[in-house]
Amino acid sequence: MRPSYLGKILLRWCDACHVPVLSERCGCGMPTREVKVTPPGDARPAFPADIERINRIFEDHFGSPLIPPGHLVLLNKVPDPDRMEEVVLGGAVVGSIRYIPAERRWEPIPRPEAAVFMTPAKRFVVVDDGAVKSIQDEGASVLAPGLVEIDSSVDTGDEVFILDRKGVCAGVGRAKADAASARQMDRGSIVRTRKNVRAPAVPGCATWEDAVVANREVIDEAEQLAVSFVSNVAARYDLPATVSYSGGKDSLATLLVVRKAIGDVPLIFVDTGLEFPETYANVDAAQKEYGLQVLRVSGEQAFWDTFSRQGPPAVDFRWCCRVCKLEPVRDLISGQWGECLSFIGQRKYESAKRMKSERVWRNSRVKNQLSAAPIQHWTALHVWLYLFREKAPYNPLYAQGLDRIGCFMCPSSDLALMEDIGERYPGLWGAWKDRLEAWRLSQNLPENWVTEGRWRMRGRVPDEEDYNY
Repeated sequence: MRPSYLGKILLRWCDACHVPVLSERCGCGMPTREVKVTPPGDARPAFPADIERINRIFEDHFGSPLIPPGHLVLLNKVPDPDRMEEVVLGGAVVGSIRYIPAERRWEPIPRPEAAVFMTPAKRFVVVDDGAVKSIQDEGASVLAPGLVEIDSSVDTGDEVFILDRKGVCAGVGRAKADAASARQMDRGSIVRTRKNVRAPAVPGCATWEDAVVANREVIDEAEQLAVSFVSNVAARYDLPATVSYSGGKDSLATLLVVRKAIGDVPLIFVDTGLEFPETYANVDAAQKEYGLQVLRVSGEQAFWDTFSRQGPPAVDFRWCCRVCKLEPVRDLISGQWGECLSFIGQRKYESAKRMKSERVWRNSRVKNQLSAAPIQHWTALHVWLYLFREKAPYNPLYAQGLDRIGCFMCPSSDLALMEDIGERYPGLWGAWKDRLEAWRLSQNLPENWVTEGRWRMRGRVPDEEDYNY
């Protein structure tokens, strides 16, 4: 899948402070260097649950964890048939983790920089000194004549480290033969080496508080611009102001900016009936923390009524946003004010559609709501550094490894996330699977329509405005 360029990639690194920085100079005064991540480059902090998962994946495969204690880590989601995330450590992409739906497992895909932080105890090959240069400089494959040793656990298709006789990493790649076969080969390819863009990886401990300090001027400027935007929009339009609050990080950052610009305004929370328990708790926490009025509207009954007629929503048939969010909001605004201005946590780095969106707009399905996006140009790292600085009550689901907050069964979620949700919330997911199974039987669909997540695809071209909320 091709990378999507949704805006300038701002991610850089300070080797003195060992933190990510969003400008060419760190708060400590030192120059920073570019971190070459795959577009769109909307990297996010790795929380302890993310780090535990990454280390478990690497340890299961290579016998050694990747991330040492005390290091800051970023995850950068990249285009993939399901889910793949680059791991940024020490200012370099040191590898990726990728979910394989057919096998229901994650695989690690290391880069040579990973060897700065770990030493593989299994799934490695050792090559003769004469082969090292061509492997490093040309990305040459490991050939049978140059093979010195191969770990017994290596199987065809495995990711492996390529080491020289001294145990120094010469490269990485994918095995083309298992260990037993490789030992019998006189010629032929043993490992197909993968060529990666090399980058310096500098070990060093830091905290997210250190990252906030390092990015102080960047975050101050981003806040100032967002506050000015809110003030100008509110002054331009004589409408009651609100914040559309979802329980996610972007709407929380928007709430903070709006309060600093124009003071307290009501929150609009659309309860689809498909939210995580933690999301309901976060709405309550934000209401209590900031003393705000929360106007709640439910789209749950409308969802199940539509489901009974049309079946589940799909990636390319997302009737759910219109039925559960847009129409209930329209009715709420009509009854409460007639018309209002809503500040929404939309960011251009989220999708191509949002990148092209105006910062102030009206959705044709909710004409009585004027929407505005104060943090349109922020990256996910801007948002998180801002929330960390403000000590804001963000949804605890992020700390548990979920990167997006919404309906628990959103068809746009990848299968890796759905697998995780099914394990964590067996009651919620079991009830949803029962609904899917009932629809499958009523439509005489194959079993894999449910078991392989095929209900997520329908084949209809979506109405783009269904997403613009």
